[in-house]
Amino acid sequence: MDEEQPSIRAILDRLRAPAGNPVARARWLVERQVPEARRGPGWDRHWRELEAYLDSPVSWSGNRDADGIEGLDDDL
Repeated sequence: MDEEQPSIRAILDRLRAPAGNPVARARWLVERQVPEARRGPGWDRHWRELEAYLDSPVSWSGNRDADGIEGLDDDL
């Protein structure tokens, strides 16, 4: 099978993605609008990273640090 072409297992896993993850739902909708020919390199990795970011147990508070930059709490 071509490395660029996703495996059937990968496709099925994506279809079974938890509906509770808004990134997975967004990907499902976006991929119905954007043809594969228009998807650039890193498309799949981009979505997987966003899904993992949302599933991460890290608490992203949005607090600003001493420099006024929004980011993580310093006590993590």
